[in-house]
Amino acid sequence: MKRFFWSLLGIVCLLVAIIVIRTIRFVSRQIHVPPASVIILDANAAVKRLSQAIQHETVSLQNPAKADAAEFLRFHQFLAGSFPALHSHLTKEVIGGYSLLYTWKGKSDSLKPLMMMGHMDVVPVDPSSENNWTHPPFAGQIADGYIWGRGSMDDKGNVLAILEAVEHLLHTRFQPQRTIYLAFGHDEEVGGENGAAKIAGLLRSRHVELDYVVDEGGNITDGIVPGVALPVALIGVAEKGYLSLELSVDSPGGHSSTPPPHTAIGILSNSIHKLEAAPFSSRLPKPTRGFLEFIGPEMKWPQKMIAANLWIFAPVLKRQLEKPPLSNAMIRTTQAATVFEGGVKENILPTRARAVVNLRILTGETVAGVIDHIRRVIDDPQVKIAPLPVRMEPSSVSDTRSASFKLIQQTINEIMPEALVAPFLLVAATDSRHYASLTKNIFRFLPIKIRPEDAQRYHGIDERISVEDYERCMRFFVQLIRNSQS
Repeated sequence: MKRFFWSLLGIVCLLVAIIVIRTIRFVSRQIHVPPASVIILDANAAVKRLSQAIQHETVSLQNPAKADAAEFLRFHQFLAGSFPALHSHLTKEVIGGYSLLYTWKGKSDSLKPLMMMGHMDVVPVDPSSENNWTHPPFAGQIADGYIWGRGSMDDKGNVLAILEAVEHLLHTRFQPQRTIYLAFGHDEEVGGENGAAKIAGLLRSRHVELDYVVDEGGNITDGIVPGVALPVALIGVAEKGYLSLELSVDSPGGHSSTPPPHTAIGILSNSIHKLEAAPFSSRLPKPTRGFLEFIGPEMKWPQKMIAANLWIFAPVLKRQLEKPPLSNAMIRTTQAATVFEGGVKENILPTRARAVVNLRILTGETVAGVIDHIRRVIDDPQVKIAPLPVRMEPSSVSDTRSASFKLIQQTINEIMPEALVAPFLLVAATDSRHYASLTKNIFRFLPIKIRPEDAQRYHGIDERISVEDYERCMRFFVQLIRNSQS
């Protein structure tokens, strides 16, 4: 017994020693660089241009035929009039009817081009919510230090900041060493098949190989990452897959006075209940582990110890991450019932009930595997399951040790020295996935500061960007272009 006790004590001591040593060796991956030199911009004029951009209702609809094509063409004219130097010096191509590709030819053909991208389209505004907006969603109101309106965050703030940066550099007679592409899709909010996908196809046909791509995605979080007091700039190195499934139940119908045990609505409701009671299993994919490698060393004990020793503490960490919706989405495939329809009158049995479940697929899983899981969980032949047209596999994971990631990290710290930088898994989908065949280095970042109360503004009520954030976005792109010349 005594021998067993001492053996057990030895094992415990060895385990503790390993944990402590790994924690001590868990060193910072942050870099320290001098702040960028002052970049003088005409911020007031730039803010007014973003306000005008928001006033163009370039709304994407699920049925492209119903979109207002003329509004996109008017937006093109607005851009041409607002950025005359850019339109004089860069080659402009209209792709897929309404998407834009600009080429800023570099001095050296030996350097791979880079791409800065975004999208011009925005999601619709629910008419029933318009009265809940502080300012009308398409007024582009400038008030209280913010530019308000649909598209200010997603994604006209990004598009206009890139254009402002290029216009500024042209006025300083800057000439890039490497070619720079600016790619702005018109249908990102419905999958990007007629915009970004066609731009990527055109560049492939020209045998273009990009050094890296930077798109919308991660932001600068403030008060969101647990255990970290400093702002955290999150660079998306991967994004989840996308799938929507239509669930439907058909029945004979009839009079509500003689109902069957379960109506079509009841059967479908039970299926939704089954799905919500059986979430996908959680795990720590590569992008989330990368996030912990960058943020963990900046945490205090015991969070630092946990992040440094995932080999033993991963179950503990997953339980913590499962609680907030944002971090929960970083460790599992999520499912959300977003549409439910059925019935036409209170005394008529419905002949059909329909629901849509939207899924965001975790890195390492597949569309086919997710559909199989849904079928097994529902396990009801009365429920028909059909995928909707837009579906995307999870993206590949960009390398955080690449020169391009370090370049973006450097640029962030030059513009915002107080921020920590970390890679992360983007839980939404962007147009950048269409360029995966042109480069291994795709990064998703826009330096907008996001606080807990701001997360719901994306696609939600009172979308807005602060004037301070917008100025930072412009300075970021100016500095990134300058830094990318070797």
